[in-house]
Amino acid sequence: MPKSYSYDFRLKVLQAIELDGLKKSEASERFNISRNTINLWLQRKAQTGDVQALLNRPPGNNHKIIGWEQFRAFAQTHGDKTSGGDGATVAG
Repeated sequence: MPKSYSYDFRLKVLQAIELDGLKKSEASERFNISRNTINLWLQRKAQTGDVQALLNRPPGNNHKIIGWEQFRAFAQTHGDKTSGGDGATVAG
């Protein structure tokens, strides 16, 4: 998993580049981070206006079972089957 940098550190690096005129390669050496990381922060700032770290959430929904009685009935009926990767048996 990539190393997470603090918001203050991100701002400090970008300030050195944007306001102080430091080159990306020089900032990379001075702050001991990769140029790719600096490029990603600059892209995020251009897209969102900020360099705040993104929340670390997996994609998709939380897959919580809401209707337990409906789930039990489904499991009783289809408990011996698997989807086989095609998703054919789905609770409706």
